[in-house]
Amino acid sequence: MKIAVFKESRPGENRVAISPQVCTSLQKMGFEVWVEKDAGKSAHFTNEMYELTGATVKSAADLLSADVFVQINVPTTEKINELPAGKIWISSLYYRTNAEVIDALNKKNISAISLDAIPRISRAQSMDILSSQANLAGYRAVIEGAYHLDKIFPMLMTAAGTVTPSKVLIFGVGVAGLQAIATAKRLGAVVEATDVRPETKEQVQSLGGKFIEVKGVEVGSEGGYAKEASEEYRKAQRDAVNKSLAQADLVITTALVPGRKAPVLIDDEQLSLMKTGSVLIDMAAEQGGNCTQTKTGEIIDVNGVKIVGSVNLPSALSANASELFARNIWELLKLMAPKGDVAFDMNDEIVQGCLVAHEGTILLTSN
Repeated sequence: MKIAVFKESRPGENRVAISPQVCTSLQKMGFEVWVEKDAGKSAHFTNEMYELTGATVKSAADLLSADVFVQINVPTTEKINELPAGKIWISSLYYRTNAEVIDALNKKNISAISLDAIPRISRAQSMDILSSQANLAGYRAVIEGAYHLDKIFPMLMTAAGTVTPSKVLIFGVGVAGLQAIATAKRLGAVVEATDVRPETKEQVQSLGGKFIEVKGVEVGSEGGYAKEASEEYRKAQRDAVNKSLAQADLVITTALVPGRKAPVLIDDEQLSLMKTGSVLIDMAAEQGGNCTQTKTGEIIDVNGVKIVGSVNLPSALSANASELFARNIWELLKLMAPKGDVAFDMNDEIVQGCLVAHEGTILLTSN
């Protein structure tokens, strides 16, 4: 089968779905790999690098005769209209909030694989794009915070006196949150973290952070994600974290609920507690933000607090992010097409979790 790699059209996107290294692996499996011209340029993968692996560099129009199409982001209506019927599409689709996209793909009898819907089970860890990209995003969030903060992270002892370490508070101890904790600690900050799942306490402590417990009210997790918190929990959490929030130099929020608007973790009242000169990096900005004042893709000042509405943080680490994303796709194709010919085992839990549309039927919906 021929697999085609499209250049990303999303503004500010620097990643590419397949790296030159993974091109080699796919060809060993039996795929013929086509890559759109300059698809990897922003990730520092040249056309020549792809050609050296044996891949063929083509124009976007020439890719349309391939059997399988891969991309990172949700396809545009224009892109779907260009696709021939009966093909296979692989990318992030976020089907719970993109019903029109799924419907358009299904109307063309395209088998649509939503990479973001791969179940979070042990067998699928190597295919999990959300985790691989969130890991990098958590690192980048701390670096962004350090850039915007007007003080250093570590304690510094000088002849002129001692500089105290910065205090970092992290909301959410998923993959991104854990990497943020580890990165902030490596830079010398004092780190605290909170999460709706009490079982994450041990993970925070293992990285040298302090876990802020919300006693008496628990939420837990489901399917690898934190469940949506009740109003009772949100109130208890506000009470528990407010002291730390008022002392924090850098706050990073990471909380997301799949298919829904991001939960509000920092309201206007809590924002007023934050000290002048502090920084808030909102990693959930694209899903509405964890802070009531967050503006997607913007940096604003609210009473001396700098709020950064972060967008697509992995794109800022395009080379690493592309390599990891490509390996995730390769691992998925090792399951679905071990000999270079895609075949869907409809009894497989992973296939059931991410195959959104197939043979003219929408298999997964937001309901």
